[in-house]
Amino acid sequence: MTTVSVVVHSRHGRGLALAGHIAAGAEEVDGTLVHLLPLSPEQVTNGRWADADTSARLAESDAIIFGSTTYMGSVSWVFKAFMEAAFDEWLVQGWKDKIAGGFTNSASQSGDKLLALQQLVVFAAQMNMLWVPVGDPPGNNWSGGSRDDVNRLGSWLGAMSQSNVDQGADLAGSHGDMVTARRYGARVARVAGRWAHGEPYVTERITEVELRDLNARVRADAPAR
Repeated sequence: MTTVSVVVHSRHGRGLALAGHIAAGAEEVDGTLVHLLPLSPEQVTNGRWADADTSARLAESDAIIFGSTTYMGSVSWVFKAFMEAAFDEWLVQGWKDKIAGGFTNSASQSGDKLLALQQLVVFAAQMNMLWVPVGDPPGNNWSGGSRDDVNRLGSWLGAMSQSNVDQGADLAGSHGDMVTARRYGARVARVAGRWAHGEPYVTERITEVELRDLNARVRADAPAR
C-alpha cells in the first residue's frame, strides 16, 4: 500500500472541503491508503503544536500533502505552529525523500495565495522532501472559459481554490476547483506509488485544446449554484 496523508488547517471549513477532494482523488488510485488530518488550535499549547496521533500518521506516510487557508499572504498561525514543530523531524531527517504537495484557499481571486504555496514548498525543501506540482494546463483563460474549468486560477506550484466569504463550506470553491483538487490528489498518489514502491506509472500529458474538451465535460457536470 502507498500511504498518503493530507494535513490541513481550515478555520471555516472551506480549506477542509478542498482537502476532502484531494483525499478523494488520492483514494481513487489503486493500492492507496489516505489519511485526512485536520489541524486545530486545540493542538497548540503555549505556541507549540503537538499531536501524537497526527505525528505517527505522518511518520508512516509515503506522501504528505500540506494545506492551509491563506491569511494575509501566508499560511495560518496554526499551520505555522505545525511547521515549527516539525523541527524534531528535521533534526533526524525523518521525512527525507517523502513525496510532498500543497494547496491553499482564499476568498480573493488572488489573495496572494502564491506566497502561501511558496512557504509550503520551502518548508518541504527544508524537510528534504520531493515536491509534486499541479500537472494540468490553465483553464478559464479564453472567451469560452468558465470558473468551473480545471485549474481555472492557473496555478502550478500547488492547487489553488477561491471561496466566497458569504458562502459556507458546502459551497467552497468552484466545481472546477474541486475537480482540480481530485486530479492533483490522484497525481501525488501515483507519483508516491512509483517512488516508494515501484508501481507502474504512466505520465498523463494533456494539451490546452484537450483541456478545453475536458472542461466542457466538467462544466456539464457542475451543479447549479
